Amino acid sequence: MDLVIIKVGGSVITDKKSSEPKLNEKNLEIFARNIGEIFRKNSARIIVCHGAGSYGHQIVKRTGIQNGIKNSEQAHAFAETQKQMNELNVLVCSALLKEGVPAIPVQASAAAVMDAGRISEFDTAAIEGFLETGMVPVLYGVPAFDKKQKCSILSGDQIAPFLAKKFGARKIIHGTNVDGVFTEDPNKNPHAEKIPEINSQNIGEIKKLLAGSAETDVTGGMFGKVSELLELGVESQIVSAFIPGRIVEAFDGKNVGTKILV
Repeated sequence: MDLVIIKVGGSVITDKKSSEPKLNEKNLEIFARNIGEIFRKNSARIIVCHGAGSYGHQIVKRTGIQNGIKNSEQAHAFAETQKQMNELNVLVCSALLKEGVPAIPVQASAAAVMDAGRISEFDTAAIEGFLETGMVPVLYGVPAFDKKQKCSILSGDQIAPFLAKKFGARKIIHGTNVDGVFTEDPNKNPHAEKIPEINSQNIGEIKKLLAGSAETDVTGGMFGKVSELLELGVESQIVSAFIPGRIVEAFDGKNVGTKILV
């Protein structure tokens, strides 16, 4: 059975503007219902990956640990960020379990090693076993050990493409706070135009239009998402996770959001 990887942004399931960790319960419920519908309807093989939002980005931005560990205060921040992300992961898995999804937490930073900000090693045997057992592994972006600088960000936008390539996924779906990729930030400019498809012919022009996310983001924002997906060679789709049923439509192959084809 085909594997689909579904990544939901931290700006969806948390209040990313908050200076303290703060869950967006309404949006998490919407997301969990979408995953529950997909799982029940298709008996689908799914990997879920979620972002950090206010559970990670603020502390990382404040302490600079994404650029390496140089003192004991940063080491403490590294540990604190991992703790906060574990807490968020428990909340996400709890919401999915409530919808009948056999969601199992997977701490990627316990199995992956980074090298100058890129994945160098990643033991995925347990993830493969969970999939074979009929479970839904739930991973998340987090600071991880880096060979060169002791710490760098293992983001969900890196995890999803890596696993897609490793397991031959049919598709990656990104649930974000906007319904696709736009010529400008649609939250700031209501006249921004949606780009229905990004491919090798128009990527040069599209990259000039892309900017980072509106709130604090240490993983590259929309530019980072599109860049990672284009290098992958797997069909991807960016849609709004705020709209009930939108992720289900993307899973079903509907022409929603923005498709990324290579």
